[in-house]
Amino acid sequence: MAVKNVVSRKLPVTSRKKWGRIGVLMGGPSSEREISLKSGKAVYESLRESGLETVAVDIKTDNIEENIRLIKSYKINCAFLALHGRFGEDGQIQEILERLKIAYTGSGTQASRLAMDKIASRKIFEVGGLKVPKYMALEKSSYNAQWQVNDQLALPLVIKPAGGGSSIGLSIIDKNEDLNKAVDLAFRFDGRIIIEEYLKGREVTVGILDEQVLPVIEIIPKKRFFDYEAKYKSGMTDYIVPAEIETEIAKKIQQLAISAHRLLGCFGCSRVDMILSENNTPFVLEVNSIPGLTPTSLLPKAAKIAGIEFNQLCLKLIKLAYDKT
Repeated sequence: MAVKNVVSRKLPVTSRKKWGRIGVLMGGPSSEREISLKSGKAVYESLRESGLETVAVDIKTDNIEENIRLIKSYKINCAFLALHGRFGEDGQIQEILERLKIAYTGSGTQASRLAMDKIASRKIFEVGGLKVPKYMALEKSSYNAQWQVNDQLALPLVIKPAGGGSSIGLSIIDKNEDLNKAVDLAFRFDGRIIIEEYLKGREVTVGILDEQVLPVIEIIPKKRFFDYEAKYKSGMTDYIVPAEIETEIAKKIQQLAISAHRLLGCFGCSRVDMILSENNTPFVLEVNSIPGLTPTSLLPKAAKIAGIEFNQLCLKLIKLAYDKT
């Protein structure tokens, strides 16, 4: 990987030695592998610019023993997790690192599992008093041709896998005849799916860093919704940072974001996605325990507005990883 040599950004030698060798874990076996590699490369280059001894660790399988051998071979002192999706955000890699007694960035095993599971997290949000869209869950193991949509749900509907991210496997449908096709697509990526009401409104997201709530970002896709193409194809989405929202409403959104983060027990950083309905009511959709981590990703965009550059963000997450051990 090409690495820029920015001497002025380097940490003091004492700090570099104290933190030891950092392994940036990236890639992974999920459908979000390519996005994870981009996050990982950006973090790797940033840490190298800061003068840290850094290695790139490409996770290619979900085989536990193979990954234990791979991670051990790099002799790292701390793992910077840039893995997205299954075997990255679902607690499995976190459990391995705890078993190896290696410090790692981000949330712990249980919080990661909850954040990855949209059904489990949504139930927690409801118990915690947060507004969520009306929804129902389907399991592939018990799914049959006679199933029916919950009578509280009306078209249009959003159908998506219960686990995963990057809007992979997500559909919005306006006609009943498109429902089974959308369900089949979602089941390709997970054995459990969510069917929820489509809320018309503004898409917003809020980053959390070390319990600090970052500015609200509004996401304005040029398509109907913020799908995979809108997220990762240049020019397909506009981002308003900070969002042009009334101060009191923005504060409410931020309060809900930190509440969602804490209800799941997240640590270090997260990003909370919401819909602000047409009557300015915020609905929590999900918490991303390992948000995108390129300099142009949403969490770094918000951090920059708050005065935290990308290099500082990466270093902060490593410090927090050591603080929690």
